[in-house]
Amino acid sequence: MRNLKIEKMKPEKLVEMLKKKDVEMSITRAREVLDLLYVLAILEVEQALKK
Repeated sequence: MRNLKIEKMKPEKLVEMLKKKDVEMSITRAREVLDLLYVLAILEVEQALKK
């Protein structure tokens, strides 16, 4: 993969955002969700750059 710089959201911020929508999530789970989203975002950008 190329060295792509992505500014990461803190898990606490995700938990706070979801709480406003009445969705409960632990910090641990938020960290896992964000990690997955970052991997998917990098893969999508890599795919787009190949075109």
